[in-house]
Amino acid sequence: MKVPKTIKTYCARCKTHREHAASLYKKGRERVLSAGRRRYNRKEAGYGSQPKPIQKRFSKVTKKQSLRLKCSECGHVTVREGIRLKKLELT
Repeated sequence: MKVPKTIKTYCARCKTHREHAASLYKKGRERVLSAGRRRYNRKEAGYGSQPKPIQKRFSKVTKKQSLRLKCSECGHVTVREGIRLKKLELT
């Protein structure tokens, strides 16, 4: 699916429709000392098997991809809900 690099849409901070720069949402770097990561490392350490099952059969063919919209006026960022598609191209 082709998506334009600039989209005119509503900005919640400006309370008007403005030009937004569109980019693909990407997951940030995982924190090493977050509670979940510490818990998982503790579970994984020592003897014993893998604490969580490793998925072998994938039923889904596509990933949900979200758009990150940045307002050209105030710089406020909103994330548009992800839709399932094989390829997202910014044109």
